[in-house]
Amino acid sequence: MNDEGSEFLEQQLARARSGERAALSALVRAHQRSVYSLALRMLGTRDLAEDLTQEVFMQMNGNLTAIESNQHLGFWLRRVTANRAIDQLRRRSRVQMTGLDEETQLFTAGEDPDPLWRRHLQALLADLSPPARAVLLLRFQEDLDPVDIARTLDMPLNTVKSHLKRSLESMRQKTVGMRPVRCEDNST
Repeated sequence: MNDEGSEFLEQQLARARSGERAALSALVRAHQRSVYSLALRMLGTRDLAEDLTQEVFMQMNGNLTAIESNQHLGFWLRRVTANRAIDQLRRRSRVQMTGLDEETQLFTAGEDPDPLWRRHLQALLADLSPPARAVLLLRFQEDLDPVDIARTLDMPLNTVKSHLKRSLESMRQKTVGMRPVRCEDNST
């Protein structure tokens, strides 16, 4: 985020702390995509992700005085989202993954990944334990380094590294010989 955007969000945070609803709405808009995306990847269904996102922002509203900066807010939101999702997953035996027609775009706009490959990777991710899934999503979706993941999840650094190593190895083993198919335009 550029300096102007960061400064704007710092101002919104200060205004939201004083009870200004428009400023709170601006903070929610600035962070909702990240919170929802993490919740969706953790829980696997839109309904659960939407409910969790709403709960996280309600909790944020009640804790604004403890938030020091917009950067701290982003950290806090990732932590609360991941921990609440882990708790939900532990309460459920297994959450169904979203269908391809309900899929939100995981890849960049220029890519056209094989939907079966994507579905297979989502199933592998869903098979991981909730903490391992949170570690992988924070590493590869949120682009956090292992130290930041450990801090976010309040987990020992070696446990984070272990989850990364074992989860990636497990997923590699289960995808040996599989390659995503890229659709190419051969009409020229």
